[in-house]
Amino acid sequence: MIGIINGPNLNLLGRRQPEIYGTDTLEDINNWLLDYVSAYGNEAGGGSLGSEGLIFVQSNSEGELVGAIQEMGFDPAVKGIVINPGAYAHYSLAIRDAIASVPVPVVEVHLSNIHAREEFRHTSVTAGACRGMICGLGKMGYALAVESLLL
Repeated sequence: MIGIINGPNLNLLGRRQPEIYGTDTLEDINNWLLDYVSAYGNEAGGGSLGSEGLIFVQSNSEGELVGAIQEMGFDPAVKGIVINPGAYAHYSLAIRDAIASVPVPVVEVHLSNIHAREEFRHTSVTAGACRGMICGLGKMGYALAVESLLL
């Protein structure tokens, strides 16, 4: 199983700044990712997720995100976590500490290129606790993050 954690305002995808984030809703992205991972695992020779597949969490609450990281990160069935912490990436030491505390690898994803945006978005305090970070590739970033966790 791979955990997919999405942070604040990602529930507004498709309506929130489509010129930056696109017109897909979070549900659209989750469904696309399920299809992608199924094809990757079955046809492209990727690692197997078994019958559990992906588990999705979205919250606008920092504490709920910390709880999800801890719960997934210590679940023996979870192979890794993909997280889009949204704006929390830029200042949440609590989320960074949660990522650093769990034994499973975590990959940070951002739909937009945070380095091409406002100055305050250029730094991610959470990325340093992650195996890696992918930004600017839209929903494909989620797929690449999952693939990296299955290798």
